[in-house]
Amino acid sequence: MNLTDVFAKSVRRIRLEKGISQEELADRSNLHRTYISLIERNKRNITIQNVEKIAIGLGVEPYILFIDESNKK
Repeated sequence: MNLTDVFAKSVRRIRLEKGISQEELADRSNLHRTYISLIERNKRNITIQNVEKIAIGLGVEPYILFIDESNKK
């Protein structure tokens, strides 16, 4: 799994764990809802500035979004 796959899966996983819709995350991150959808499906490249915005929207440190949870047991 590459880094963008890990990021996409982490954003979706954390968003769902927190019970946040894509629209709410977009509002919290000051981004468009369709952009969040594209990120979660790994269909869009992302800037470091938007990584920070999404992390703030999710209430996590940015590095958390790059941890591959699929390897944990």
